[in-house]
Amino acid sequence: MTFNDIFKSDFLSSTSLSSFSVLDTLLAFCLSFVLGLFIFLIYKKTYKGVMYSASFGASLIAMSMITTLVILAVTSNIVLSLGMVGALSIVRFRTAIKEPMDIAFLFWSIASGIVLGAGLIPLAIIGSVIIGIIMLIFANFKTVGAVPYILIVSCAYKSEPYVLNIIKNGTLRHLLKSKTVTANGLELTYEVKLRDKEAHAVNKLMSVEGVTNAVLVSYNGEYMS
Repeated sequence: MTFNDIFKSDFLSSTSLSSFSVLDTLLAFCLSFVLGLFIFLIYKKTYKGVMYSASFGASLIAMSMITTLVILAVTSNIVLSLGMVGALSIVRFRTAIKEPMDIAFLFWSIASGIVLGAGLIPLAIIGSVIIGIIMLIFANFKTVGAVPYILIVSCAYKSEPYVLNIIKNGTLRHLLKSKTVTANGLELTYEVKLRDKEAHAVNKLMSVEGVTNAVLVSYNGEYMS
């Protein structure tokens, strides 16, 4: 078959009637909804960001079902698949992805829809279960051990050695993130891992002469190596 045959009327008429099965379509949509719901639950369980977006979690379910719909249409009609490629090529997404892991969940949802639309049901189910287990393992693994914090201390110039000594003795690890020098004193910002949950080191800082303020904030960023 040549390229000119594609545009002949007999070819277009033969492909306009697609092989459409209602049962297969309903089965694919039900499975895409179940897998999308599974992805949503894994996302909600492993989310470590500051502000959880319920709309993004719901969009994972919709993304899986919409992708299944597109793949079912593409695989059932050659002419429609050519038009679908051109239509999807002009789509642009402007929403900013704030969390890096959100990209992985988006691709996971799209991939499950593609595989289900192609009829590879065992691959979609087994692959999603394996990915979900890996996500849960690594999400829980990251929280093992001491939790990192950001410690902000405002003090006089002469109090800096005493502050540093208390931070060294009262934390497992410490890393100076910033140091602001003003006419009234210093503002030190440390990334720390505390030895105890009660944060006694912060209380000791306030007993040092020259320390005017000490703030301890939970840190949701990357762990120190």
